[in-house]
Amino acid sequence: MTGSASPLSADVGILLINTGTPDTPNTPDVRRYLRQFLGDPRVLDMPPLARWLLLELIILPTRPAKSAHAYKQIWTEQGSPLRLHGYNLAQALQNQLGGGTQVRLAMQYGNPSIPSAIDELSALGIDRLVVVPLFPHYAAASYGSAAAAVLAHAEKRWVLPSLHVVPPFWHEPEFLHAVAEQARKQIAEFQPDHVLFSYHGLPERHCTRTDTTGQTCLKSPNCCDNVVIANRNCYRAQCFGTSRALVAELGLEAQHVTTAFQSRLGKVPWIRPYTDEKVVELAKQGVKKLLVLEPSFVADCLETLEEIGIRAKADFESQGGGELRLVPSLNAENLWVAALAHIVGKSAAGWLSAAE
Repeated sequence: MTGSASPLSADVGILLINTGTPDTPNTPDVRRYLRQFLGDPRVLDMPPLARWLLLELIILPTRPAKSAHAYKQIWTEQGSPLRLHGYNLAQALQNQLGGGTQVRLAMQYGNPSIPSAIDELSALGIDRLVVVPLFPHYAAASYGSAAAAVLAHAEKRWVLPSLHVVPPFWHEPEFLHAVAEQARKQIAEFQPDHVLFSYHGLPERHCTRTDTTGQTCLKSPNCCDNVVIANRNCYRAQCFGTSRALVAELGLEAQHVTTAFQSRLGKVPWIRPYTDEKVVELAKQGVKKLLVLEPSFVADCLETLEEIGIRAKADFESQGGGELRLVPSLNAENLWVAALAHIVGKSAAGWLSAAE
């Protein structure tokens, strides 16, 4: 693995962006968070009136209470796991880079907010920002939305900061190595019968809209077997690319590995196969020890700890499976901190040289 990049100069700030989290696991705070999150036109990509009706008349009257119950099951004494891991990562990355580099965490929805983080860096005299959306794969609803939000907040300022946005890093060797090493010790200890790579899902249309040719995405069962020009921005293709790389690095046998997608919402088609269906199917096929990796999440959160660690585990066991074990996300593990420092330094090097 390549060593970490050289420290950035002290007048450059790093802004780590994640989706967000409610302030508390109580229903009013969860409702406020969901209204902001699902009100984003890149998340619910539909005409404004239709989005408002769906959100206000169907989703928000019932979903906040259900989500609040889920959040309460994973909430810690220090608060939201996603926020806690984000703060730890920001501090560890700042220590790793050294040289006076300032790193701040910001949430696209909720706190700490993007404007407050930019204000904090600006107060330190920093007007050059490296923006790091903490999403390994490109999706308009996550990476694209986070990057767009930073640009939108920045353009409201009288003095616009100079910005560099780090691209998705799903294929970067340092990221893949960090994920593999996080899983390797679990594989050695648990000796699973099967390994499931579970990624956050998306509506199919979010993928097909990235195919400028209109001839590749989801047109055949093997459309994601290779990442080429036509599907290079397709989330599903990038996820399968990550799975292939991790299978190779971990030395797994293809017949004992499955890639699937979780967290679908509503009745429109989402990218397949579905994680909840695969978990049940694997249990019924006789798998007794199922190990789950979630490479699209760099920090543990509701989708990892509750959706997989609690609900999927219960489904697996109730359908005849033995034990489902979840590999912890990268969080603020040392190897991931070093990998992120390298990825950021490599990506920003040309931009910094041009700005000198």
